[in-house]
Amino acid sequence: MTRRNLILILTTTTALSALALTAARARDVPKVATGFVANIICSETFVSGQDPQRIFSETTAAMPGASLITWALNYSVDRTRRDVTVSLFGLGRSHAVYREGMGCYLDHGGAVADVSPPAAESKPMPALLPDIAGPGVVTPANPQLAAALDRAFAEPSSPPFRRTRAVVVVKDGHVVAERYGEGYGIETPLLGFSATKSVMSALTGILVRKGALTLDQPVPIAAWQGAGDPRHAITVNHLLRHTAGLAIGSSLEASLGAAFEPVNRMKFMESDMAAYAESVGLATPPGSTWNYNDGNFIILSHLIRNAAGGHASDVIRFARQELFAPLGMRNVTLEFDASGNPEGSSQMLATARDWARFGMLYLNDGVVGGKRMLPEGWVKYSASATPNAWVGYGAGFWTNLGDSFGATYRIEHGMPRDAFFAKGTIGQYVVCVPSERLVIVRLGRSPNWPPEVDGVFGLVSDVVAATGGKARLAGSDAAPVLASRPPNE
Repeated sequence: MTRRNLILILTTTTALSALALTAARARDVPKVATGFVANIICSETFVSGQDPQRIFSETTAAMPGASLITWALNYSVDRTRRDVTVSLFGLGRSHAVYREGMGCYLDHGGAVADVSPPAAESKPMPALLPDIAGPGVVTPANPQLAAALDRAFAEPSSPPFRRTRAVVVVKDGHVVAERYGEGYGIETPLLGFSATKSVMSALTGILVRKGALTLDQPVPIAAWQGAGDPRHAITVNHLLRHTAGLAIGSSLEASLGAAFEPVNRMKFMESDMAAYAESVGLATPPGSTWNYNDGNFIILSHLIRNAAGGHASDVIRFARQELFAPLGMRNVTLEFDASGNPEGSSQMLATARDWARFGMLYLNDGVVGGKRMLPEGWVKYSASATPNAWVGYGAGFWTNLGDSFGATYRIEHGMPRDAFFAKGTIGQYVVCVPSERLVIVRLGRSPNWPPEVDGVFGLVSDVVAATGGKARLAGSDAAPVLASRPPNE
């Protein structure tokens, strides 16, 4: 065989393999698309109490490319059975089911774990965090704040639209301004999407403080314990920073094109998401490459479940006792997959004020009411920049520290240098600005691109200026130096 023929055969084989892989992933698109829509409609209908048609239209409008198939998506909501069914071209049928106290899960037709929330305590644990506001909506404390909220809720004359649902501004521990879109209010639980990852990061920190997990040791995943398995080197730190190296694709893009990513097969076609993520091989050596994907936090959620006791009810009990109750977060729903694993990559709903209370934990260095909830140094670790994370990412939080493209861009557009934040796709933010003692929550349904479309950069800059600080704090000497190494505790 000549060298030329060998090269031709290898090239042809590679091309055919790539084509077969693309075709196989293309077959997943109907199930991925319908699963995404079914889960959101179910959660926001039965947990948030919203209108399904509004959920459908606003969500698909925020997803680039979705208009190509929106006309072929059909959904039905059964309020008696409390479930949602979605199909695409009559194919790719997905079925989401609501369970009281547990939110929704995708039912793929196989075995479903028997899960139920723990019984409510007869005497609820008192919150350690003082009340941040009274029972009524807090009107802006000054005209400048009112103008900031006006701009945050203003809509352009043509798409893309912002569709802001809630803004809450906390200064020095008190809500100084808040506003809600039509149909939303103080008691409305709102889906955080990937802001959920930051909550999982906090639960991880609590387990590290208790000695149940360690940051820099190989994680106890049974599937990775074989002799010579390179995944054995993956640590909790790698999972938190998205440097584990798993060959599962990317979760950065919220568009129709993302349906081809294997990570979305995990999320919308697998009953046991953690088992799928843990079965994937490595694309790069652990710690060598940054790749933001939901698989890292699905595995982390599995570790939290095991450390909390092994059952869904144990996770809820642990989260309530160690995080939600001390912060006064009373209206939170964490969802689970069909196997009973927390969907900790994107599926937690909480009121805007509860999201703000969560931000207060990080603004206060992990201490609430004089009690240390997170390990000493954990907040600094969470906000410290991950090398090569071009969007500006820390450990479970996005960050403006470091010299990443994302951090530089955000600072140039008005965000303070020391800001770090929980971020969920299509417009969810819990922004902490330590130098200004500010937490700013913005929740909505906005496209991810262009970056300014959700108005958050302007909102943060406006709020800083309106509350006595300086807008555009790029290079400010007030920015604290945060640790890049994980805490030892």
